[in-house]
Amino acid sequence: MSFGSYRNLILFGIIFGSFIPARGQEGKWVAPPWADTLRNEVPVSKETISEGHSVYSRICAQCHGYLGRGDGPVSGTLKVKPANHSTLDVQRQSDGAIFWKISEGRGAMAPYKTALTTRQRWMLVNYIRTLKAE
Repeated sequence: MSFGSYRNLILFGIIFGSFIPARGQEGKWVAPPWADTLRNEVPVSKETISEGHSVYSRICAQCHGYLGRGDGPVSGTLKVKPANHSTLDVQRQSDGAIFWKISEGRGAMAPYKTALTTRQRWMLVNYIRTLKAE
């Protein structure tokens, strides 16, 4: 998928996601219990973290911010504040739960199960693990 396609996908999610009612988004976003059984099939390495960072910068940073703090350039336009990936709440989730959320999306966050490969989504999980609060 080209950069223009990713950009269009992000814009689509932002524009049309803002029209989706926030129904079911009042509480904490919890992955289904079976998601915890999903195992990361991509080994953690400098290369996979770097590739995850590249995908994150193109796809996620607009909302979640370049440091994953939930403060991306468009975050202020969203009804629901994007997750801060550096928090203990996010970091305590299983790899499978984070992978499921990336795959399925919610509200303004588009589902990426068809836009990104399985490998790219697992590399995102590897990268998100590096965003721990200092």
